[in-house]
Amino acid sequence: MATVTKRGTSYRIRVSCGYDMTGKQLMRSTTWKPDPCMTEKQIKKELQRQTVLFEEKCRAGLFLDGSVRFADFSDKWFKDYADKQLRAKTISRYQGLMKRILPAIGHIRLDHLQPHHLISFYDNLSENGIRDDVKYRCIVDLKVLLKEKGLTKDKIAEMAIVSKSVINSIYEGKNISFSSAQRLANALEKDIKTLFEVSAATKQLSAQTILHYHRLISSILSTAVQWQVIFSNPCERVKPPRVERKEARYLDEHGAALLLSALIDEPVQYRVIVPLLLNTGMRRGELCGLEWPDIDFDNNLLHIRRTSLYLPDRGVFEDETKNSSSNRSIKVPSATMEMLRSYRAWQNERRLELGDQWIQSKRLFTKWNGEPIHPDTISAWFYHFVIRKGLPDISLHSLRHTNATLQIAAGIPLKTVSNRLGHAQASTTGNIYAHAIKSADAAAAEVLEDILNPYSKKVNLKKPLNK
Repeated sequence: MATVTKRGTSYRIRVSCGYDMTGKQLMRSTTWKPDPCMTEKQIKKELQRQTVLFEEKCRAGLFLDGSVRFADFSDKWFKDYADKQLRAKTISRYQGLMKRILPAIGHIRLDHLQPHHLISFYDNLSENGIRDDVKYRCIVDLKVLLKEKGLTKDKIAEMAIVSKSVINSIYEGKNISFSSAQRLANALEKDIKTLFEVSAATKQLSAQTILHYHRLISSILSTAVQWQVIFSNPCERVKPPRVERKEARYLDEHGAALLLSALIDEPVQYRVIVPLLLNTGMRRGELCGLEWPDIDFDNNLLHIRRTSLYLPDRGVFEDETKNSSSNRSIKVPSATMEMLRSYRAWQNERRLELGDQWIQSKRLFTKWNGEPIHPDTISAWFYHFVIRKGLPDISLHSLRHTNATLQIAAGIPLKTVSNRLGHAQASTTGNIYAHAIKSADAAAAEVLEDILNPYSKKVNLKKPLNK
């Protein structure tokens, strides 16, 4: 029910619109001022009409109230939208971004949030030293300093409560973390600025990372527009940071062969994982989520039905694939199937050896006791494997890029490549692997030249072609 209060020559109309998340009553109000020429009877009649109109607007959600702070609305956005619509991994990443967003703009009312607030925030993100993982470089000769103080590596490591490898890293000119730098400075009774400086390689957030902040803020504010809290999204009036597209790291045919040959003395599980990733182009989470019923040995098919992820507060957990297109079946070579048969036999032997210690799961790739493997375990092994074997600087995800690039180079239709990779659209594949498409196009031109050149030489261009 609306209440009307006369305030001088105007009237304030107030309507209750329920309660907020904390139980506080939400009141909406507007002011109506009658025309000075109106009679008392006309004022009374028009006031009733204005009251009914305003009450209907409030009930229908047509009256906007952007007085809520960005921080409060973002809380509601996470509870009423993100938790229901987004994946756990995405929500966790967004919550990490909010740690910088809220101190910058959390206190600003939605209806007061302007493009200049966002531009200022993005400028701040691009400043030196903003990164959480900033590395520090020693600017003094630590060996000389320790000798002057009569300290050994073991002693200073003990005093600073850091590992000896940290001291060795400094001796080798490598960067160390802020916490290690601060502990060493405290142990040596020095100001950190006299011993270390921020490494130039880790000073700033990348343009791609800043773009992630922009997209999250824009998503929250777009929802505010949809929920009729504000009229427009200020992010639409701000140009996001420009991101230069980087070419995906991948191996050519020769590099892939070298990689496979380097696996000969590695643990059995990894001797299966790497070839499987190269042959299928699966994502890491999809690989970790594979179960034995997903392998169709009779038809040489591999069914991708789930993904296995990790979050600090949940541990390793099972989730759906990235999108509906990622739920797919992939034909694999007979040699890969034979490798999986041998691996299954090996895993069964391990299971029998461990007996009651083996934790039953249908997963292909597990810890020593049968529990689902931590996805980061595979990435960490691969990182050190590449270094140990002197292979090109690639990551585990580069195997997916290698798979796609080799398919395109072999003339496989882009739509087929896209389906095997689990991309929602072939255009996504085309954008990511533009380099491979260009190379394949150039190769096609050369092939055509080889085919047509003998015939084109016979064509007499001096003679009219229509005769």
